Amino acid sequence: MAEHAPLTAPDATAGPGAPAPSATRRVDLDITGMTCASCVGRVERKLGKIEGVSASVNLPLEQAAVTVPAGVSDEDVVAAVEKAGYGATVRRPAAAPARPAADHDDDAHVRHPAHDGDAAPEAHDLDHHGAGPGEAHDHMSHGPREDVLKPRLIGAALLTVPLVLISMVPALQFPHWGWVAFALATPVVFWAAWPFHTAAFRAARHGSSTMDTLVSVGVLVAYLYSAVELVLDPDMTAHVGGGMAAMAHHSLYFETAAVITTFLLLGRFLEARAKREAGAALRALLDLGAAQATLYDPATRAERTVPAESLAPGDVVLIRPGEKVPTDAEVLEGRSAVDASLLTGESVPEEVGPGDAITGATLNTSGRLVARATRVGSDTTLAQMGRLVADAQTGKARVARLADRISAVFVPIVLVIAVLTFAVWLLVTGDVAPALRAGVAVLVIACPCALGLATPVGLLAGTGRASQLGILIRGPEVLEDSRTVDTIVLDKTGTVTEGRMRLTAVTPLAFVRDTAGASDASVRETAGASDASVRETAPTPVSDDAAPLPEDALLALAAAVEAGSEHPIAHAIVDGARERGLDVPAVQDFSSTAGGGVRGTVALADGPGGPTPHRVSVGRTSFLEAELGPDALTDAHRAALADAEAAGATAVWVAVDGRPAGILAVQDTVKPSSAAAIARLRGLGLRPLLVTGDNAAVAAQVGAAVGIAPEDVIAGVRPEDKVDVVRRLQGEGAVVAMVGDGVNDAPALAAADVGIAMGSGTDAAQEAAQITVLGSDLDQVVQALELSRRTLHIIRTNLFWAFAYNTLGIPVAAAGLLNPMIAGGAMAASSVLVVLNSLRLTRYAR
Repeated sequence: MAEHAPLTAPDATAGPGAPAPSATRRVDLDITGMTCASCVGRVERKLGKIEGVSASVNLPLEQAAVTVPAGVSDEDVVAAVEKAGYGATVRRPAAAPARPAADHDDDAHVRHPAHDGDAAPEAHDLDHHGAGPGEAHDHMSHGPREDVLKPRLIGAALLTVPLVLISMVPALQFPHWGWVAFALATPVVFWAAWPFHTAAFRAARHGSSTMDTLVSVGVLVAYLYSAVELVLDPDMTAHVGGGMAAMAHHSLYFETAAVITTFLLLGRFLEARAKREAGAALRALLDLGAAQATLYDPATRAERTVPAESLAPGDVVLIRPGEKVPTDAEVLEGRSAVDASLLTGESVPEEVGPGDAITGATLNTSGRLVARATRVGSDTTLAQMGRLVADAQTGKARVARLADRISAVFVPIVLVIAVLTFAVWLLVTGDVAPALRAGVAVLVIACPCALGLATPVGLLAGTGRASQLGILIRGPEVLEDSRTVDTIVLDKTGTVTEGRMRLTAVTPLAFVRDTAGASDASVRETAGASDASVRETAPTPVSDDAAPLPEDALLALAAAVEAGSEHPIAHAIVDGARERGLDVPAVQDFSSTAGGGVRGTVALADGPGGPTPHRVSVGRTSFLEAELGPDALTDAHRAALADAEAAGATAVWVAVDGRPAGILAVQDTVKPSSAAAIARLRGLGLRPLLVTGDNAAVAAQVGAAVGIAPEDVIAGVRPEDKVDVVRRLQGEGAVVAMVGDGVNDAPALAAADVGIAMGSGTDAAQEAAQITVLGSDLDQVVQALELSRRTLHIIRTNLFWAFAYNTLGIPVAAAGLLNPMIAGGAMAASSVLVVLNSLRLTRYAR
């Protein structure tokens, strides 16, 4: 057993052309307190002021990837962020758990050769997966912002509804209702709106402003002005009656403060939920890894179950059929078919034997394997894929919502105009009351109630309609990115195709006499045949020497022996026989060769004498040559196999009674809707590309079937290569959407400008994507892009009119021509228009 050397995670920034580790290093930070794009810019500017430091800050994940020179400490980096007004902590991976000592193992953890046939212990989820990147997002699972905002939103909504009713509906007013309005508004302003006040104070302390500044000032001014008016004139609302005209006799705007707070809390709550879920892609990815491993001593055949993350390079592990491969390893003994589809996208399991490399988290489907661990912990392929997802998310373009970008200029201008209005009116009239009313009117007319509704209501309408169509959209930044997409990269397996093997062709072969003149392969003693029954018996042939078997007879015989196998190709053959309505006979003397094929005796009623036993073998070329001898397959036979594979299929031989009898072809079939959907994508001005881990023949066949140009079909790519394809296209100036469904697609989904996951795929793919379609065909992908564009258009229209309303209303208010109450009514009217405009999205049709 290998000695356990301490493991050190490689520098995440290392790569071709990267600086030497001593020159620069990467520091990953968790940052708290950011609320908008201006916060991101402020953090990056502060960090950039340190010589040699560059940073990429991600708002949804609340993280930063910082490249620092050797002379800069972690403390210096954290201090810079804190000087910008935000909290920061350095994120470090947790140490892998120690392996239990052998002499303390419970009996239940020790396995002996006598129990080789027992089922492996069932894997269970662990809280950590070694020193991989999963810990990078552990803090995201707590969701503190959502937990803080949800009760404030609920409380504000419950208080705002009656407040608006008694303030705006004269029929509901009663004597001294103003004091009730004061009581209802106070907790909304000072408790529910507290996150806005703290963010505004933090920004002011560092000499800047954000949308939170305008929200906070507007809420406080509307509330404080109303409170002062009520205190100075306690009997302002002592009398009721007079209808709407009577409302002009008071200057109370408590409902304005409450409505602003409630609607903006709704928008922030939606954003907080998206942030909480943003790190789930890595957790879903790492959860694919095996929880346990079976250590194996080849000398004593002793076994011991240990946590998979405690493995060290050189450890020997035993992997039984149906178990996950615990880590990247090299096969020492045994042969099997390993299902790597989750990681590679390859629809056909890979046959492995001694000397072959196997990847952690793949599934051993058939044979028993003994393997030596080669890479463990953060060095495994799975961990590296996780790191690709993390780097792609952190390195994505900063989320810069339109309202935040405009507010960088809009907010300080409004504040200056309000102060100048107050000062000018005070100088001209010498009276504080009209000056205060004019200044307040400017702030009220500029308060972003419609602005606050523009994005969340548009998003709610668009995403609500999308959810009815089976489409989940993460947030407004996704809509903005999708508008400019001009290239769409499509994964093949499970996206364009069905993602499962199906029988596509049955080709019987005529018996061909060999050049030595042997008269019948069924009675010829086969050189190298591995089964004595083939060499020593001569079962009755199912047909004469020259005629091929009938298709149904050939398929029934093959399905009979494949029914005893768990291989995906075997399932496709058996399902194909049953779809044709064939009875699958029972098999006797069944045996299999891991990674090769299966054999057995099948009784088939093919003549008047009753059922006749036939010896049937099904498998790859190497298996059949071992069964029948190297000269059993003629050039004509091999040409027939090549023709089947050239069509993009995986082909296997069927031998009956010691002779090649036919070829069965299975392949992943194209979804019926794919070709039409890709044509619609072209109609949207998008360039479709097909990227797959399958071989070139399969990829070319699928590309031709759905109408993708040959030069846009990229085959034989691994997960990291898919990321390279996306980044190469982005480097050429393309705005890329990636569509996929497997774990192998998760890094590319995260790296793309817009990631779209198929609902039939894995959790890792869905969590790495910004859009998830709950169906399994590309029609919903087209709908997602169309609806995203329409939703963004509605939101941008809302924002335009919200700002236009503010821009036109501010000069009127500054001139003293707008009573604050009328300003509040105009603001409410603008909000109604925003809502009505957003509701147009609910009429979007397929």
